[in-house]
Amino acid sequence: MKGNWIRFATGWAAAFAILTLGAARVSAQSVNVAGAWAMEVTTEAGGTTTPSMTLVQNGAQLTGHYSSETLGEADITGTVEGSRVSIRFTASLQGQDAPVLYVATVDAQGVMTGTIDIAGGLATGTFTARRR
Repeated sequence: MKGNWIRFATGWAAAFAILTLGAARVSAQSVNVAGAWAMEVTTEAGGTTTPSMTLVQNGAQLTGHYSSETLGEADITGTVEGSRVSIRFTASLQGQDAPVLYVATVDAQGVMTGTIDIAGGLATGTFTARRR
């Protein structure tokens, strides 16, 4: 009888492990952020602006283009890990190159919200992006 209980418990443990690993793989899948995005960016240095970006996604890698009256036109690179998105590019501010970093989370409705950091803290703020 004791042997049957051990086999039964071992079977349940194996089934639980398989289900748990499967759930972890599903939750680790990255969101799809490819396409055109309209943004609203608020910084203490520049108020609120409305840039746009177009993203191309290849697995976890992002490329694309950014367009803003404040930061100009730039080619972008980035990554997607689960629902977390990071986008980088270099802007020209008064003739000086300035690295720009957007970090966001994409919610269940597909809205991207997060932070912007320009030139390592020279200007920071928040943003929201929605698909066009």
